Amino acid sequence: MALIQTTRIRVGSPATAVAAHLFGVIAVILMLVWVFHYRGGIDLDSQDSERVFNVHPFLMIFGFIFVIGEALIAYKTIPADHVGQKTCHSILNLIAFIIGVIGIYAVFKYHDRAQISDMYTLHSWLGITTICLFGLQWVFGFLSFWLPVTRGSARARIAPWHASFGVCIFVMAICTAEMGLAEKFIFSGLTGGNQANVINATGYMIFLFAVSVILTVV
Repeated sequence: MALIQTTRIRVGSPATAVAAHLFGVIAVILMLVWVFHYRGGIDLDSQDSERVFNVHPFLMIFGFIFVIGEALIAYKTIPADHVGQKTCHSILNLIAFIIGVIGIYAVFKYHDRAQISDMYTLHSWLGITTICLFGLQWVFGFLSFWLPVTRGSARARIAPWHASFGVCIFVMAICTAEMGLAEKFIFSGLTGGNQANVINATGYMIFLFAVSVILTVV
């Protein structure tokens, strides 16, 4: 029993959770600086295709990656009973999925406006794979842990697999985001300067956010 209690204290480590919140917020702020200061803002209905594109990185960083990370942390750290933690975790993940779908729609709309082919980079392949797996993960989790038809013993067997796949999908999202930032860096022809520094700093904060989240939940 003492060993179990010690393990729970480590899992809910407040230091790594605080670090994750901090790095995540900084990443979102840097993303806002990039899309508004250097790229003219975000507008899904704009006639400017670049402003349409800007919706994509903002929503994928803030609405998808940041919210997924917060959902993972919430399941381990919020001061509530198991049902409360599970509810918060499920709602945040659903919000992340909806925002992620809108973010994917934005980049397809941008490609259509700019007359660019769809799904021609590894970033796009990984992105679609990640969003699809995430949607399936949420549906599977809802069917397994919320519907009364699933027995307690079955839930106990499923839970470790669900948690492991969740972390794997989160890592896939992080890799896809980092690849997308590098891709835009190259496509924009940047060779240095403040904008390049903002992009690099954003990617670095996303990396630190991911490390902090994983240390909190694994």
